[in-house]
Amino acid sequence: MMRILAMSDAHGNYTRIPAILERAGDVDLILVAGDITNFGPDEQALEMMGMFDKTTLAIPGNCDLQSICNLLDESKAINLHGRLWTMGNVAFIGMGGSNPTPFKTPYEIEEEEIAATLDKLAAEGRQKGDYLVLLSHSPPYCTLDRIEAGNVGCKAVADMLGKVDLIVCGHIHEDKGVMEVEGTTVVNTGMASEGSAALIDLDEKSGKLDIEMLQV
Repeated sequence: MMRILAMSDAHGNYTRIPAILERAGDVDLILVAGDITNFGPDEQALEMMGMFDKTTLAIPGNCDLQSICNLLDESKAINLHGRLWTMGNVAFIGMGGSNPTPFKTPYEIEEEEIAATLDKLAAEGRQKGDYLVLLSHSPPYCTLDRIEAGNVGCKAVADMLGKVDLIVCGHIHEDKGVMEVEGTTVVNTGMASEGSAALIDLDEKSGKLDIEMLQV
């Protein structure tokens, strides 16, 4: 059994992180799905990464500066943006930033580029692991991505539904929760800055998931 603590959207406010960690208890792995800072500075991310004493996979969000990837490479965390990492028979792939928004935030990527990267990573991931997890800042389009104006998720991430087993995301603060679509479980962790996170128990042999949404 692999126990995973997933969180996103701290936006530079780490005051609730200790309570989240205490509530989660002993875990094997921590996933951070972006918006570590609130438009920088990059160095602030070192504070958050330094709070974790377990292996941590992290990606940037659209409100992080693109240069944060260099800092993550130098931190104690593993920068998963555009990369593949495995633990046992579980493969993890990462896609930070977001699809374009009307707000022209610092880290936005065209859908076509996201799709090309994810297609390559998913194919490699399937060769490396029996179970495939996508850590994405953006949720899939029409899945845990709804704001008052409508659905604003990423279509390229939506194309991964049915191709990966689990998607862990954030970005859309208003639509946290868990959904299963086309055989893929999607978890939008909510805002870590407001004490939201998700505790995921994964049975690597059966692929069975037990997910608890945390609020501290």
